[in-house]
Amino acid sequence: MLQRIGRTAAILLATVLFTLQCTAAPSCSAGSAILMDGDTGAVLYEKNADAQSLIASTTKIMTAVVVLEHCDPESVYVIPAEATGIEGSSLYLKEGEELTICELLYGLMLHSGNDAAVALALACSDSVPEFVSLMNLKAQELELHDTHFENPSGLDGQQHYSSARDLAKLTRFALNIPAFREIVSTKSICIGERRLTNHNKLLWSLDGAIGVKTGYTRAAGRILVSAAERNGRRLIAVTINDGNDWKDHESLYTFGFGQYEERSLLTVGSETVCIPLLSGGTARLLAGEDFSFFVRDEENVNVRLLYPKLAFETGPEGSFAGYGVVYLGEKQIGRIQLLWGGRP
Repeated sequence: MLQRIGRTAAILLATVLFTLQCTAAPSCSAGSAILMDGDTGAVLYEKNADAQSLIASTTKIMTAVVVLEHCDPESVYVIPAEATGIEGSSLYLKEGEELTICELLYGLMLHSGNDAAVALALACSDSVPEFVSLMNLKAQELELHDTHFENPSGLDGQQHYSSARDLAKLTRFALNIPAFREIVSTKSICIGERRLTNHNKLLWSLDGAIGVKTGYTRAAGRILVSAAERNGRRLIAVTINDGNDWKDHESLYTFGFGQYEERSLLTVGSETVCIPLLSGGTARLLAGEDFSFFVRDEENVNVRLLYPKLAFETGPEGSFAGYGVVYLGEKQIGRIQLLWGGRP
């Protein structure tokens, strides 16, 4: 029987602190921007990140989150008249047309269909205002303090706004929903006779890009929310009112991923802990394998040890004794075997 040891012992193996040589932060032409670690929530770069702004179709990130929490993606929805002829970008839905919720989500996130946004809102609630209430409740739940929605599509409104920081926090949450991540990382897809191509050019040009959403209105300017993964790390970038957003996001990721460096966190044969034996004395537990990971300045890595609750005597040297589970913050990033190392 294995037992997770207490908090003090759980971090006994060590808090790993690294100091990397930081490169200069990039210039960014956006009115507001942020670069966030998608795993830890740490902010690597920010510029007016809490300024409330119009956010255009990046609104649809929240629309998709609420839909995925309230609707079965495989259920079929019959398009009502209320979801046709909607202002702005459109899938040109037809009254009576049948599409699955998942197909409508692709139309929402790849083609940015405002009619898809209305259809999804009506599929999940009795009215569009009721759905918008769900969006605002979710914003409160996620502690998005500079966010308020008036509609599910992103049309400009006096009480329709968010901030770069809030959009990054929302995206960090959304990317942990498997269906959301699959949709926003799709480059193109056929939905019946419609062929949809993702508006996010970074999926073709940026190493490790996995989404997320573009947005534009004349009043809001260009808004881009993106995410990328390299070497097991995920970053999220948001720019608002940025006429050079594709280039700025590339620069932000070059800067951001440059803050991480692969370091050896555990070496095979290294002692992790000494445990007391009921027969008297103590026994060493050793790391059974090497473990390395990409980390940045001042990141905390700890190992929680799982080993026999009661041990009368040490096992044969080199035999299995338990596990070490490696965490970056609260995220599990690895698991290694612990081996008996004999008495000290």
